[in-house]
Amino acid sequence: MNTAGFDVFFLTLGAAMVLAMHAGFAFLEVGTVRKKNQVNALVRVITDFGFSTVAYFFVGFAVAYGINFFAPVSELNKLADISNGYKMVHFFFLLTFAAAIPAIISGGITERVKFWPNALATVLLVAVIYPFFEGMIWNGNFGYQAWLEANFGAAFHDFAGSVVVHGMGGFLALGAVVLLGARRGRYNREGRMMAILPSNIPFLALGSWILCVGWFGFNVMSAGTAEGASGLVAMNSLLAMVGGLLAALVAGKNDPGFVHNGALAGLVAICAGSDIVHPIGALTIGAIAGVVFVIGFEFVQIKLKIDDVLGVVPLHGVCGAWGGIAAGIFGTTAMGGAGGVTFMAQLIGTVTGVAVAVAGGFAVYGLVKATMGIRLSEEDEHMGADLAIHNISSTPEQDMANH
Repeated sequence: MNTAGFDVFFLTLGAAMVLAMHAGFAFLEVGTVRKKNQVNALVRVITDFGFSTVAYFFVGFAVAYGINFFAPVSELNKLADISNGYKMVHFFFLLTFAAAIPAIISGGITERVKFWPNALATVLLVAVIYPFFEGMIWNGNFGYQAWLEANFGAAFHDFAGSVVVHGMGGFLALGAVVLLGARRGRYNREGRMMAILPSNIPFLALGSWILCVGWFGFNVMSAGTAEGASGLVAMNSLLAMVGGLLAALVAGKNDPGFVHNGALAGLVAICAGSDIVHPIGALTIGAIAGVVFVIGFEFVQIKLKIDDVLGVVPLHGVCGAWGGIAAGIFGTTAMGGAGGVTFMAQLIGTVTGVAVAVAGGFAVYGLVKATMGIRLSEEDEHMGADLAIHNISSTPEQDMANH
């Protein structure tokens, strides 16, 4: 029986679910930023997806997997000796992961970043930096996985991208937010953090819900084929999500922002080991991630004075790193997991991902800052990116009535 057609359908569904997650990224950001920056958040997330698609199609996919699409359709339909154009939908699925990188970063740099310089950074990240590490882990490029296996007993296990996607996105954002600097008015002259309130808690919550639902496509469909799909991945994703939100509820003292992001912290952390850890391990991984996010958010904002608006460094970066390492703890047979992992391989793989991301983020955003500038002028930032960049607000009819 030829299962390629069914696998194409399976992966198309997964790709569509992860594509829908980008609406979640958009509304999470729209709800968190001030009203004068809502339109800009929406436009940047969807156009970043467009720029990512072009960059990944022409360059990034080939960097990661050595496959390009410069061939007749008759050959494209049978790439890698798989029929029904499977490799093309596989590209679509992996593209939605790659495009999550700028969507993650967007939450950190919002409210003060220039539009076109940021678009250039997106292209560079998705064409080169992200697929460089993606290929190392998911395609065995440069012999990195073979080296880990030879020296530490196992390859680096990252089933759905705790480190490859989320850790990369979060720590790439670090360079961006540091080089951009804080929003005006975020810290006073004494360095004390000043409150900048979110514009819309229901939109923030909607964004979190959309991401939570789409995440089951992100994780379960990472199997790549219908035959490889695992109910364990679904259950572990569910329990990690719940662990994250409940832990963040307590640690964040009922704050709705922490609750809704806590669910995402748990999901970020479970990606790596979702196919090998025990469900109780998944609940624990998620709960720890929820607490890590709350503590990390306050540490980055208050202690380090880094204005990471949505907390993407702790949420995706730190919780992603925790997920990579946690797979090497809870994935072992001693902890009730399926085995096939070692703590040292997970630790070294995670540290490598963080190092590539931090270096890549500072390099790309540093280059763009030096050549084009990346920050809105003081006047434009005060006016808001909606009017400064797009010449329209989120409620134009209401604004006209007020004038």
